[in-house]
Amino acid sequence: HVHVQEYAPPKTVAPEKARKRLLDALHIIPQILEIPAANLVLKTRERQRGSAQYQKQAARGEYLPVREGAATFLVNLHDYLDTGLFLDHRPLRRRIYGEARDKRFLNLFCYTASASVQAALGGAAHTTSVDLSQTYLDWAHRNFDANELDSRHRLIKADVMAWLAEGDSQYDLILCDPPTFSNTKKEQRVFDVQRDHVTLIERCMRRLAPGGTLYFSNNYRGFKLDPAIAERYHCEDISAATIDFDYTRRPNIHKAWKITAKTDFQILSQK
Repeated sequence: HVHVQEYAPPKTVAPEKARKRLLDALHIIPQILEIPAANLVLKTRERQRGSAQYQKQAARGEYLPVREGAATFLVNLHDYLDTGLFLDHRPLRRRIYGEARDKRFLNLFCYTASASVQAALGGAAHTTSVDLSQTYLDWAHRNFDANELDSRHRLIKADVMAWLAEGDSQYDLILCDPPTFSNTKKEQRVFDVQRDHVTLIERCMRRLAPGGTLYFSNNYRGFKLDPAIAERYHCEDISAATIDFDYTRRPNIHKAWKITAKTDFQILSQK
């Protein structure tokens, strides 16, 4: 199968020219990759806000298994704009797999919990995955089942900001990968990653056990990490290290940081 995503052309490109380019691509791709034309899935992407990217496009309910390292993930090529697996985060999932042994892992805005599956396969003591969408938590459950993982791994339906504020459980390894924007009807508010990331990171760090690591990532191209966070914690920009070779043409597809508590030496050196 091949999943093709066409981005809506800018107004400077004539519609007939854009259409011809698309038809040429759809004609040649099956020939070059030697697949049946019926196995090519086309979607057109436009600028999305809020939860629009997660809305159902079709209702086939067909899930295909794909392999990533030791993991099996179920992808859906037809029903949603996205497939259930963000390929640009492969390196970060590999990193989590390698660091998870005997750790308590927390996955926030977990989507289909692919990072949690990698943590579990990497030997995590247990994993907790939080998302507000029951659709994607059900999908996450299928991913865990596909890898024959047991009940040590929890899936929680909750608003992440509220859930972090209400609890006090501690974790050794946290992944927080929020959307750029998110509408929360129950809370009557809109999450904005640029505006709200300081509060979000602070709440994550309160849940981080001593010696623990927070990986914070998002795909807002204009994102700027607030200086207050860099002053309060040790922040390492790992964006370049989390981009695989097939995304080098779009190195700004996401930004990522490794955030840890500052050591006494680091605090003293600031004074």
